[in-house]
Amino acid sequence: MVLAGRGGARMLRILNIRLSRCTVLSQLMRVPLPPLVTPRVLGVDDFALYGDTYGTLLVDAATRLPLTLWEGRDADQLSRWLREHPGVKVACRNGSLTYRQGITGGAPDAVQVSDRFHLWQGLSRRVQDIASAHRGCLPAALPSAGESDPAPVGEPAGNTAADTRAARHARRLFEAVQALTRTGRSHSSVARELSLDRRTVGKYARARTWQEVIRRPPRKPSSLDPYLDYLQQRWDEGQHSAKILHEELQAKGYCGHYQRVKMAVAPLRRGLPLDEPRERPPSPREAARWITAHPHRRNIHINELLPRLLEHCPELRQTHDLVRQFAAMLDNRDATPLTGWLDDLAHSGLAPLAGLAGALREDQDAVVQGIAPPYNSAVNEGRITDVKLQKRLMAGRAGVPLLRHRVVLIAHLRRRYADRPPR
Repeated sequence: MVLAGRGGARMLRILNIRLSRCTVLSQLMRVPLPPLVTPRVLGVDDFALYGDTYGTLLVDAATRLPLTLWEGRDADQLSRWLREHPGVKVACRNGSLTYRQGITGGAPDAVQVSDRFHLWQGLSRRVQDIASAHRGCLPAALPSAGESDPAPVGEPAGNTAADTRAARHARRLFEAVQALTRTGRSHSSVARELSLDRRTVGKYARARTWQEVIRRPPRKPSSLDPYLDYLQQRWDEGQHSAKILHEELQAKGYCGHYQRVKMAVAPLRRGLPLDEPRERPPSPREAARWITAHPHRRNIHINELLPRLLEHCPELRQTHDLVRQFAAMLDNRDATPLTGWLDDLAHSGLAPLAGLAGALREDQDAVVQGIAPPYNSAVNEGRITDVKLQKRLMAGRAGVPLLRHRVVLIAHLRRRYADRPPR
């Protein structure tokens, strides 16, 4: 069961049993599945089979054992299974409309629970969308010029003169995208006309100036930084060979590669200063992680940068306050403030949060059940991880029937050995 085809054949060969991989798989598929008992609490979740094809996994949340899985995630198939196996009282799922409709059609009396993990994940994605829309505010998280010496917020780092080819290309694209999006056209339409990726169009549409698009973040600290003063000194003394400079640095204890030294002295050859390491502004993903992280889990550095960012950007401050309100509901398992919180989202003036409020209102009963009771999809997520492991071990060559057989049998096999008393 565990090793399946080729792995099972190799193991049997060690035991002097000669069977081909096909015979091993044939014997495996002949092992009957354990009788399926309709669970009281059912877990429903999807997983990626390959490419854009998904599958559905059903789990008994009480015994934590997988029941079955199939290809696809359509509502009709789930409804049919629930009608054939009546008795489900609670169904834990994600926020998928497909699973919501399937459970409603197959077990209308079952209490649906929208999982807390997926609720928080959905909110986190909206926070990242807001941070992306206000990426021009993100450099404000860095200390001001009086505290340190970062690059000015409005200027690109490094050599980004307006007459470079990259700058001219960025300016042309920025002007073209901005001209089309101002007419109200969608990003997809603009991407088709300009032969660009939709994400590229979104990046240029959100930017306030073309410099924001071409700006590259300052480089991160490296092992060469302690030797920059020596490099500058030797350059001023007339030593311009990167190879000799690398040998001299090696004698001083530098263990890095020659290419790093060559790249470091490149600005000096153009009459520019050495590229000093500077702290880069947070990316939208990092800023969203700062906002959604629990205050006690943020490190000291983030606790210094985040207040600067929130003070500079009222929209991100408002987002931060709304996130903390929802986190308090999850921590206290109290859904009483949910209605007022959804009203605040709808009237926040932030499109991603307003859209989230509309989606949660349509599924409000399940959201309330997800915040308050002890049911959740943690068991589902654990089993999904196991399904992905088995799928990868088969290298994508096996079909769904074999995957289902192995996932169900291996889970019961582990339980049987775990419950066996020690000898």
